[in-house]
Amino acid sequence: MQQSSDKPVVSPYLVLIFSVLAISTSAIFVKLSDAPAPIIATYRLVFSAVLTLPLLFWNRGAWKEIGRMSKKAWGLCILSGAFLASHFLLWFESLNYTSVASSTVLVTLQPLFAFIGGYFFFQERIRPLALLGGISAIAGSFVIAWGDFQIGGMALLGDILALLGAVTVTGYWLVGQFLRQHLSSFTYTLVVYTMTSLLLIGYDLVLGYPLVGYSAENWGWFFCLALFPTLLGHSLLNWVIKWLNTTTISMGILGEPVGTAILAYIILGETVTLPQWIGGLIILGGIYLFIRFNQPSAKGVSPGEPASATATTKKLT
Repeated sequence: MQQSSDKPVVSPYLVLIFSVLAISTSAIFVKLSDAPAPIIATYRLVFSAVLTLPLLFWNRGAWKEIGRMSKKAWGLCILSGAFLASHFLLWFESLNYTSVASSTVLVTLQPLFAFIGGYFFFQERIRPLALLGGISAIAGSFVIAWGDFQIGGMALLGDILALLGAVTVTGYWLVGQFLRQHLSSFTYTLVVYTMTSLLLIGYDLVLGYPLVGYSAENWGWFFCLALFPTLLGHSLLNWVIKWLNTTTISMGILGEPVGTAILAYIILGETVTLPQWIGGLIILGGIYLFIRFNQPSAKGVSPGEPASATATTKKLT
């Protein structure tokens, strides 16, 4: 599970929990905004990049690091940005066709793809009990949304878009897992957010979505999306991914539907149903099993540690 021998200043697991809570606000803010999905995605990333940019003046080392980035590093950052842009476009658009519960559960099925990607790209192995925990948590997600799943018609299209959103965000985390062994969290976050913003703006211009003319309320939701689920969510996970692999992070994100249900109850006045309580407990239990039994082995090498991380460090500079 651990990606680096450097000792973190704070427990990555605590940061993971905090980040998931922050990410849980995403669906709430998207639901509150009535702007087109691509515009919501665009300004979420544009504001995130703009809010991150001033930190360059306090982080002189980042200038040097950006200047030393190789063509391969830039290419991978663009790829990461493309994955992130696609994720937001697909997921936000899915909310126009299917229920929030269905969309949120399907887009958080990232562990299914992280298991596969981690195995093929990083030679990661998952212990049986940890795998059982992962499967249990995924099952808990379906319990939460069981009564809200819609089948057929446009709802099916929304479900497909949400599932594709899970695939693309897994690609984003896998690329980030590699790049964060070579780039600082700040540099990686700033470059990727900037690339994602440019790609989304280009998408809006090509398809004719107006970049201005939205209500003050919408601009407020755009800012909230940048501040809470992005800067306090995704950005912190970009720091965490140096020590925890994609599979572990995606397992943590399975807790998002639980957080979203609680926030929907507090903010939107939505009822927390019995299936949501049961599914939430199953998810939390599954996540605990995964983390508990996917710990480093006796030799000090984690089952999730990429064998090639150290060997490839010099290839990116």
